[in-house]
Amino acid sequence: MEHLILVRYGEVGLKGKNRRYFENKLMRRMEQALKGLPLRGIHRTYGRLYVTMDGEVEEALHRLSHVFGLVAASPAQSAALDLEEIKVAAVQNMQRAAAEGYTTFKVETRRPNKAFPIKSPEVNREVGAEILRQVPNLTVDVHSPEVTLRIEVREERAYIYWQELSGPGGLPLGVSGRSVLLLSGGIDSPVAGWMAMSRGLEIVPVYFHSFPFTSDRAQEKVIDLCRVLARYSGMIKLYVIPFTKIQTALREGGPEELQTIFIRRMMMRLAGGVAEKERAEALITGESLGQVASQTVSGLAATEAVVDLPVLRPLIGLDKQEIIKRAKELGTYDISIRPYDDCCTVFVPRHPEIHPNREAVAKKEAGLVTPELLEQAIAEAETLLITSD
Repeated sequence: MEHLILVRYGEVGLKGKNRRYFENKLMRRMEQALKGLPLRGIHRTYGRLYVTMDGEVEEALHRLSHVFGLVAASPAQSAALDLEEIKVAAVQNMQRAAAEGYTTFKVETRRPNKAFPIKSPEVNREVGAEILRQVPNLTVDVHSPEVTLRIEVREERAYIYWQELSGPGGLPLGVSGRSVLLLSGGIDSPVAGWMAMSRGLEIVPVYFHSFPFTSDRAQEKVIDLCRVLARYSGMIKLYVIPFTKIQTALREGGPEELQTIFIRRMMMRLAGGVAEKERAEALITGESLGQVASQTVSGLAATEAVVDLPVLRPLIGLDKQEIIKRAKELGTYDISIRPYDDCCTVFVPRHPEIHPNREAVAKKEAGLVTPELLEQAIAEAETLLITSD
């Protein structure tokens, strides 16, 4: 039996002459998300995409709800462009709603097909009256209905649906290029990665592992965070870069108050090296202005001075409570608060420099870490292919 899912998108529809490119990218992402399910096909009309399945609709809806670019997905029923057939389909939908315990409804009709002779308000009245006759447990509530039955009258068919699963919106993954995400085990960076992905950026996460200063459980935490992000992207390629020798060299030779800035600068250099390998065009961090001592304007400037790539900071204007709220919604918060430190939190200075001078930082950093040590770290990096949990 063929099943139909109606998919709506938002921002993709505003792309003018580039709209077809964005739609094609979105359809490819949908196909990837539905891989392994009995998919018949995906086709489009203006402003809508239609997925036909031979089964496993609930799983398909779940997967589609994680595809960037999609606003909503609904199991739908199609009918010929005939009011009586539309009524039959509407009644069947509302019988299912009543069976699930809903008691109030209203009908909303959109008529992009202006050749259809019956206008939307009349369709609403006719269909609503038929539902009241056929489904005795339902009453009309036009202000606060439990169920809204939606009817879309399009060029070839009419589509009827009432259930809706929200999608993440944004832009299809990949339309904005590729970037390297500096991913710690903390709360902020996974949220930053998700926000960048929502703007169409593919991410390549990089994690800096300082064993034995940080345990393998800290790395496991990062892998679990990648599994959550992979729900929205498919497989993720994670770089695990050994950072112990670099961190030790910085600790032994540099002033304590600049340790965090030094560490961040080394991470930027290494992430830039990964970006070169992966042909990525930007770096992404979870920094938020003023959240910690190294995230002042001068601290951020000193940190990013060592790379030529744009450094994107999606969280720059959010406070901690807003970031925590988003982490909980995303499903990363409980993972991030596991009590295993990353390399940035192990050697936090007692009195960190709040307003570092870039030139002074560069002079004091000179000679602490050799270029060969950085090259060795990238060469010894482990790559892991992470899929969703």
